[in-house]
Amino acid sequence: MIFLPQEYLLREAAALGVNLSPQQMEQFLTYMEMLLEYNQRVNLTSIKERPEVVRKHFLDSLSVVKAVNIRGRGIDVGTGAGFPGLPLAIAFANLEMVLLDSLDKRVRFLKEVITALGIADRVQAIHSRVEDVGHLSTHRERYDIVLSRAVARLNLLAEFCLPLARVGGRFIAMKGPSAHEEIEEARPAAKLLGGGEVECVEWTLPGIVQEARILVSISKVRSTPSQYPRKAGIPAKKPLV
Repeated sequence: MIFLPQEYLLREAAALGVNLSPQQMEQFLTYMEMLLEYNQRVNLTSIKERPEVVRKHFLDSLSVVKAVNIRGRGIDVGTGAGFPGLPLAIAFANLEMVLLDSLDKRVRFLKEVITALGIADRVQAIHSRVEDVGHLSTHRERYDIVLSRAVARLNLLAEFCLPLARVGGRFIAMKGPSAHEEIEEARPAAKLLGGGEVECVEWTLPGIVQEARILVSISKVRSTPSQYPRKAGIPAKKPLV
């Protein structure tokens, strides 16, 4: 059986409720080819096969629709090679998205992709630390959706991400099946940072080997105290509890 990534992506995205146009499909395929080509020179992802790029990067990113309505302005913290923010920006043409990463080589790649896809009018990549961006008036409490698939515990991600969400917005952390322990640990930090209830949506990434995923969702109910996020290095050494 010949694997056709476009057919697989189209079918599984539709199963998530995301219907992709021919133009959006072309954008996804361009993104994938640029990722695989660039990855030969700069290590962006350990995933090097097209079926797994579609499954573990594109579909996993689109699963955010299960936890929040995709609208307005979003920011993806620790975006890496662009996940989940860039697939969501491709799939939702009215979404403005900021892709934030602290590694310049990743940001350079993302800028090339954004230009190639013709979406630079509403998507931008920024090279900076979230601890710094979180105190800038142009970003602090400016976003409807704050996303992170970064590998950090939830109490740390909450300190990085909740200051960026506007009151009435939402922070979504993409986690694996061990997230429940992190959720309980993070509840006091989330409350301190202006967060409301911590909710979770469980789903399974399709494939021969199905993989459990948890989308942790925290609403922003009041402004974050001005001292957060703390300076780089401090949150990891002294996590909020």
